[in-house]
Amino acid sequence: MDYNKRLKELRITNGYTQQQIAFILHTRQEQYSKYESGKRELPIKHLITLCCLYRVSADYILGIERFISPKQ
Repeated sequence: MDYNKRLKELRITNGYTQQQIAFILHTRQEQYSKYESGKRELPIKHLITLCCLYRVSADYILGIERFISPKQ
C-alpha cells in the first residue's frame, strides 16, 4: 500500500477530516489533500506529527516491511 493511501485510511478510521488534519499540521486543506492523492511528498515533520497523532510507527505509515534474517 502506498503511504498516501495509508494516510487517508488512518484519517478516516480515526474520524478526522482533511481540514482537521491540515489544522494540526499547520497547513492548508488543499495542501494536505495533495499528500493523500500522491501529488506532493509528505514532509518528515508532518510524518512525525501524524505518527504521534495516530500512535503508529513511521514504518507503518510508509508501508515498510521488515524482514529479519537469523544470523549464521
